[in-house]
Formats: sequence, C-alpha cells, structure tokens
Amino acid sequence: MTPYLTLDVFTSAPFSGNPLAVIPDATALPEAALQRIATEFNYSETTFVFPPEDPENTAKVRIFTPTMEVPFAGHPLIGTAVALARAGHGPEMVLELGVGPIRATATPQEARFTTEVALQVIARPDPALTARALGLPLSALAAPPVMASVGLPFTLTELTSRAALTACAPDTAAFNDGAAAHPSSLDFAQFAYWRDGATIHARMFAPLDNIPEDPATGSASAALGAWLTSQHGAQSLTIHQGDDMGRPSRIGVETTETAVTISGAAVPMMEGRLNI
Repeated sequence: MTPYLTLDVFTSAPFSGNPLAVIPDATALPEAALQRIATEFNYSETTFVFPPEDPENTAKVRIFTPTMEVPFAGHPLIGTAVALARAGHGPEMVLELGVGPIRATATPQEARFTTEVALQVIARPDPALTARALGLPLSALAAPPVMASVGLPFTLTELTSRAALTACAPDTAAFNDGAAAHPSSLDFAQFAYWRDGATIHARMFAPLDNIPEDPATGSASAALGAWLTSQHGAQSLTIHQGDDMGRPSRIGVETTETAVTISGAAVPMMEGRLNI
C-alpha cells in the first residue's frame, strides 16, 4: 500500500484554497495507474514524487489533472514543496518538472518557487468567442484577450469590473469552439481577472479538462504575471481567487523581466493509503 496526503493550497485555513493530493513516494506504483489515481482523486491536480534524475536535486515531481499529465502547475508545486518540507527536506529545494528544474523554498506552512521559463504568446483569441466562453457580453471585456503560457496555456482576459467577474457563466459549446480554433495542452482554459492596483481578483475555468472552476491556479497566475511584466514592467501582486466558489485563495506574484515567483501557504488535510 502506498501512502498519500492531501493539502489545501494557497490558504492557511482548512476547507479553502485548492485541494491537492500528493503521493510522497510513487516508486512502487505502475505507470498505468498514475492517471487512474489522479482521476479517482478528481482534484484539479495530483502529484507523484519520485527520486530525482540528478542526485543533486531534491525530487522529480509528475503532475496529473483528472485527464492528462501536465509539465508544470503552480498549486501542485507549492503543495508538494510544503509536503516535502514536512517530511524533513529543505528549506531550499530543486524539483524536476516537465519544464525542467524549478527552485523552491519551503517550510511546513508555506512555499515559493521561481520559474524562468520564457513567456510564450500563443494566440490572440477572438474577443467575441472569449466573451461567449465566459458567458459575458462583449462589453464586459476591458481589453482583447491573449493566450499565453510559461508552461501551461491560458487565455488571459481582463474584465471591466468585479461584478463582471462574478457574473461569469461558462458556456461549454464556446469552449469547444475555442479548443478547435486554438488546440493546446489545455482546452481553451480561461483565466478572467479584474485588477484593483496591486490586487487582482481572478477566476479560472477549464470545463473540457474536467475542471469546471479552479479555486487557485498558480500556473495561470505566473502566466498573467509574465504577461503584465511584458506590458508594464516588474509586478508585485496578490491574486484573490476562489472567492466566488466559497474557497478563498491568496497567491503571491513577484516578477522581474526574466522570472516569476509564486508564493503561498498550504495546510494538510488528510492522510491515507492507496490499496493498490
């Protein structure tokens, strides 16, 4: 039997933030079981920890959504780093991901990581299609959307008001149209936001990837930070996500011209064993 634990990430309070399942030692699990285990948990991500390929590093981390393996994601990195710190690693770590090694710093309560993966601007989706996907009138968009990535692609859409963000009502048919027009590793995932100075309120929807709404999305926050930096210079932001679904999350974002640092807390919730 293989132990697992779950944490609520980007929060210090139970029953908030984004749930994450971590398998701290996945070496005994067959490859074919990994996706099935992630689907069974049905969290937005599950992580599987393996010995590092480079013995100088801390661990190799594989990340699975309910439908696929992904090379990078933020709340799994924060939660896994906290889990490793609770097991005695750190505080400085190097975690091997699909995008390459990522440096992290963690305590048993919180973590931060820095990515230097270059921003990719993948597409500029049709504003009308994006508005339809979000279930909003075109007038609710404050600027043309951009599909961007620092490891995972998201359509980043600034809205005109906090009320517009609350009013989002995703339209699956429009997501299908968007995924057909812009095929990528995520299916037209939407990160809608409203900015109030250094505070950003955001929501993320990826219904075609079995994530109807995500309470905290570090990879999308990193992409947004890199995009805003490309337009306005270095950023220091706090992203509020999950409020509209009753799981408030807080994501710290600090950027330079070449790097994005994501930070947040995590609280352990459950422990158990996989009976396989």
